[in-house]
Amino acid sequence: MTAIDPTPYVLTVPEADIDDLHSRLDRTRWPVPLPGDDWATGVPTGYLRNLASRWRHEFDWRASEARLNACPQLTAVVDGIPVHFLHVRSEHAGALPLLLTHGWPGSVFEFLDVIAPLTDPPDPADAFHLVIPSLPGFGLSGLPEKPWNVERIATAWCTLMSALGYERFGVQGGDIGAAVSPAVGRAVPDRVVGVHLNGSQVFVPPDTVDEDTIASLTAVERDRLDRIGTFMHQEYGYISIQSTRPQTLAYGLTDSPVGQLAWMVDKFKAWTWPIEALPEDVLGLNRLLEHVTLYWLTATAGTSGFTGYATASWGDPPRPSGVPTGLIQFGHDIGIRRFVEREHRVTHWTDVDHGGHFAAMEEPGVLVDDIRAFYRQLR
Repeated sequence: MTAIDPTPYVLTVPEADIDDLHSRLDRTRWPVPLPGDDWATGVPTGYLRNLASRWRHEFDWRASEARLNACPQLTAVVDGIPVHFLHVRSEHAGALPLLLTHGWPGSVFEFLDVIAPLTDPPDPADAFHLVIPSLPGFGLSGLPEKPWNVERIATAWCTLMSALGYERFGVQGGDIGAAVSPAVGRAVPDRVVGVHLNGSQVFVPPDTVDEDTIASLTAVERDRLDRIGTFMHQEYGYISIQSTRPQTLAYGLTDSPVGQLAWMVDKFKAWTWPIEALPEDVLGLNRLLEHVTLYWLTATAGTSGFTGYATASWGDPPRPSGVPTGLIQFGHDIGIRRFVEREHRVTHWTDVDHGGHFAAMEEPGVLVDDIRAFYRQLR
C-alpha cells in the first residue's frame, strides 16, 4: 500500500449540525419504561432522559472541538481512503515513536489526557513521539469500499508510519486497539520494538477450560474467567449485531441522537469501574459525551461497526508473535496470562485492582507509568 503525503487538518463542525442535534434532542420520542426501569434490561429511561437533557443544555461541543484542535492533526490517503490522525512529536531527542490505537465505543479523544505525560515526561529518556489514528469508518477517517479486518488495518498503520519516516516504533492499544496493535507487530516484527496492551483480546470461554486448569488458577484469574462467561452470555449481543447487521443498526442510531447515546452509554456503564458507578461520574460528563457527539456528527454508527463485520470470527487465534509484549490488567479487565501467552510473547505483566476498560481516560497516570516501564527495557 502507499500513502499520500499527510496534510494538516482542523475539525470545524458547521453550526447548523449542532443546531440540528439540539432540535432532535428536543423532539425525542421516548419509549415507555419497562417494568423496574433499571440497567438489567438496558439503559433506564429515567436515567437517559436526564443524560440527554444534560447533553442538550450542558455539554459544549466547541470546547471539545478546541481540545482536539489543540493537537496537531493530519489526514493521509492510505490505500484509497483518508486516514485521520494526531501526530504529536516530543521535543526530547531520542524519543521513541509510539502508535496508539483506540477501540469502540471510543475515538482519538480517549488519548488526549496521556499526550502530555508521554511526550514530555519528567525523565526525557521516557519520551515518545505519538501517532494516534482514527480507525477506518470511525469519526474522522474514511471507509474502505470493502471492510478492512484487523490485519488490513495493521498493514495500513505500517504504511502510515513509513510515510511519517518512522521505521522503528512501538504500539499500544485497548479494545479493538488491543487486536490491531499485535497485528502490527506480526506484520512488521523487524520494525516494532514492543507491543503494549491494556486489557486483552484473548477470550477463553469457561466451558472450554478443564477442571485441573481451573483449579490451578488464582482467585483473581478464576474471577476473570467467570466474568468472561458472564460477558459471553449477557453482553455479547452488541458484537453479534454490529458484526453481522451494521447497516440495519445504523438507521436508528444515525437518525436518533438518543438512540446513539443509549447504544454507547450502555457499554460505557458496563465497562467503567466500579460497575455500580454511572459512567459520567467515572469519566466526567464532557469526556463521555464528546465520544457520543463525534459519532453522531460524523454519522459513523454503522461504519464503525463495519470493522466488526470484517472480523468474521473474534475467536480464531492468530499466530504467535515474537515481539515483546506487555499487558496491564485493570480491575474490569479479564486477561489471564497463561492464555494470553498462547498468542503473544509476554515479557511484562501488571495487575491493578481498580480501573476499567477505558484506561487512558479512567487511569491515565497508571497507564502512562506502565507504558514507560515496559518500553524502558526496549529502547
